[in-house]
Amino acid sequence: MYSIVAVCTGNICRSPMAELALRRAFEAAGLAERVRIDSAGVSDEELGNPVDSRAGELMRREGLDASRHEARVFDPVRFDDRDLVLALDVVHWRRLRELAPDEAAAAKVRLLREFDPDAEALEPEELGIYDPWYGGPEDFETTYGMIAAAVPGVVRAVARELGAGRGSAQDAGRA
Repeated sequence: MYSIVAVCTGNICRSPMAELALRRAFEAAGLAERVRIDSAGVSDEELGNPVDSRAGELMRREGLDASRHEARVFDPVRFDDRDLVLALDVVHWRRLRELAPDEAAAAKVRLLREFDPDAEALEPEELGIYDPWYGGPEDFETTYGMIAAAVPGVVRAVARELGAGRGSAQDAGRA
């Protein structure tokens, strides 16, 4: 099974939005049985907390259910069983690469917006999705829009990998 984790700061806004949007997109693509998606944060400040109420409301409007979400912290051991580690902002990308035990693990870390075709012209430092927590509902809408724009690119990239037989080690073992 191909495994993805979306990572932001506290795992209460951006990464849960990405997790649920990705899950729905993989279901729509008929790949839900072949792709596992979860989320985490680089900080433990929100550990165990539910999704931010503003993010939760936005997700409800989008038809996504975050009611059972509990914030988790990214554990570097997760590099072993994740094929793709999606950082939501540049600071997360840097932190995750620092946590990587080796170059192979570090290579799994990508910025989510790298998969947005409309962001191709942006410099790497511009590919972050800013934290809406400090703003109002419109900031959550903007953030979700940036996430949603990248989701189809992630689905296409993973579908290509799965089609080419380059899924996780577990998939290779079942072939």
